[in-house]
Amino acid sequence: MTTNTVSKEVYDHGMALDPESKRVQCNYCGKVVEGFEQLQFHLGGVRGHGKGCRDVPIDVKGLFSNGIGEVKVGNPGKVVWEMNGSDTSLRRGSPSNLKEDSDKRIRTENPQNGLQRYGKAAVANYVFRGGVAESSSNGFVRSVLGDSGEGQSSSVPLVKKSIGRFFFENGIDFSSAESSSFRKMIEVAFAGREVRQHIPSIRELKGLILDHELYEMNKYVHDIKKSWPSTGCSILLDGWKDGVGRELMNIIVDCPRGPVYLRSVDVSAIAADIEGLEALLGGVIEEVGVHNVVQAVSHVASECMDNVGKRLMERYRSLFWSVSATHCVVLMLEKVGTLNSVSRVMAKAKTITKFIYSRAAVFALMRNYINGDDLVKSSTIKAAMPYLTLEAMLMEKRSLEAMFASHLWSSSQWASEAEGKAVATLVDDKSFWNELTSVVKATIPLVRVLSLVNKDGMPYTGFIYETMDQVKETISQELGMKKWQYMPYWSIIDDVWNNVLHSPLHAAGYFLNPSFYYTEDFYSDSEVAGGLLITIVRLVEDQVSQDLVSQQIDFYRDRKGPFKRQNESRKRNTVHPAEWWSEFGGHCPNLQKLAVRILSQTCNGAESYGLKRNLAEKLFTSGRNLVEQQRLTDLAFVHYNLQLRHFKQAAKFEIVSGEIDPTDDWIVDESYQQFRAACQNDVVRRNPEGVGLSSIQGSLTGDGPSTARPKVESA
Repeated sequence: MTTNTVSKEVYDHGMALDPESKRVQCNYCGKVVEGFEQLQFHLGGVRGHGKGCRDVPIDVKGLFSNGIGEVKVGNPGKVVWEMNGSDTSLRRGSPSNLKEDSDKRIRTENPQNGLQRYGKAAVANYVFRGGVAESSSNGFVRSVLGDSGEGQSSSVPLVKKSIGRFFFENGIDFSSAESSSFRKMIEVAFAGREVRQHIPSIRELKGLILDHELYEMNKYVHDIKKSWPSTGCSILLDGWKDGVGRELMNIIVDCPRGPVYLRSVDVSAIAADIEGLEALLGGVIEEVGVHNVVQAVSHVASECMDNVGKRLMERYRSLFWSVSATHCVVLMLEKVGTLNSVSRVMAKAKTITKFIYSRAAVFALMRNYINGDDLVKSSTIKAAMPYLTLEAMLMEKRSLEAMFASHLWSSSQWASEAEGKAVATLVDDKSFWNELTSVVKATIPLVRVLSLVNKDGMPYTGFIYETMDQVKETISQELGMKKWQYMPYWSIIDDVWNNVLHSPLHAAGYFLNPSFYYTEDFYSDSEVAGGLLITIVRLVEDQVSQDLVSQQIDFYRDRKGPFKRQNESRKRNTVHPAEWWSEFGGHCPNLQKLAVRILSQTCNGAESYGLKRNLAEKLFTSGRNLVEQQRLTDLAFVHYNLQLRHFKQAAKFEIVSGEIDPTDDWIVDESYQQFRAACQNDVVRRNPEGVGLSSIQGSLTGDGPSTARPKVESA
């Protein structure tokens, strides 16, 4: 180690043993001194300040004996923690571990049963309960909150805490905190003032700052958990296969107060095991509380998961099983894409977009004609992208026609080539535009459903039933009520609705939604009545309560008593149905409780929150010791819950995303790419020195000097 690599900051050479840093332990000899200033003298062996460190490296000693080292303003407050390794129930993983009694202390056992963090040995397995941790090695109890139970953030400066939260939420590598560009960014934010004391070290990010954020997140989760008994909650699943073939799953608990990340699971060993998946999800349901869970929402429609759902519904009388509405609409769009009339239009449309996007000069010309916008639309939901692109093409029909009829086009090299002529002819083909118009009219209503069910992050169970009916009606009207045109689309929608998406909860939500029920258009058929009855039987425990709910439904149905006045109120159309029942349903308490629990549920799966999966995948990478594994588990808990918390606050879903995948098959013209590569290879073969290569490549791609010349008209 040289003085060029030794940290000048004394905080990196010792560990605070209390929040105020009054007692600090040397990283090298383990001696405890009074504060970081005294540690500086201890490391440097300065006379008159006690005995110097006997184990300090020579370069470190020279650094502090010469007064080069620094004691920064502020206090990192690195607290020594102990993990009780013998009792996994005390770990952060379960929200139920948080207790309301903030004075309750953790009873740790023999130190040999746990892991301790002293000096250089960093242990990231932290036990939290009421904000107090106890070290069994010396009996010293150190509270993160202090004596008052408040001020958790007092030992971490606000700037450091904010920077740490930024790193945690966005999954940024902690080493970035030491990069020069990051420090420069902070300096700019502080108007050039000295900022080193405000930038957390990697050690602080892994230690105290993560501890603080973990504690705060546990409190946040605990507050949300308090609402589960009244509103109920949904277990949301998000599964995928990673790059090395592992089957992974994120589990989220959702309720009106906000979604909560519970954990990530590697289900590779039980991916096709119905009993294994039932046991896993059954454990999750019991952990959250059988009386709290109204439904579990699967991320996928498969025979295996369908059987798992049936077994869980048999096992838990009050549970419903459904499949994510977003996933079901995606299934509908994918099946629509296989219709001959739709696939034919898509193939022709791709011919146009590939030609334009694969040639820089043509792309630039297109941008001029459509005001700098893009013809190909990217989407947060991949299945919607083709239909959004078709819609964009239809909206830019006149611009495209004008472009291919322009002098700039006709005088370009592409206008005289076979591909260019074919694309220009297609753009001028009225039958193509007629077919494209029909496809857009039939599919965009389905795409809009994706926006509706993800809108504002609000529960949509009370709306999905009517929404799907309205989609079918809209499609038939858009296609001129011609049965031969709209029936293929209706058949696909009905197939997915009847066999995958529909749940009795949706029918009950439709019935109990006052914005639908108190209208002339409300229609209750056997499906609605049956769904309401099934929901009552499953969610209401005893026969007496079921009879009371039935009696109170008569008041709601016949608009008796207070329901008559509330029917005249406009609030039924301006507030969420669950809020409406909370405010106006008090005279029918049994029905009110049932309605609130039903209408508070989502109909979407966990994928709607768009959580990045890389950190979850990292959790299951082997080769990490238990200490680092628990630290990564804590980081994942903080990371995902910060994202979910801010997703709820932002609460705005945009189906059209700004970034287009450059490898998408609506953009990449493989035949042209192969032709261009062959030409470039031929140029390199004939011109190994590379003379004039850039201008030749530019003429091929349209990036270099234009070689287009006006056509010479024959006499």
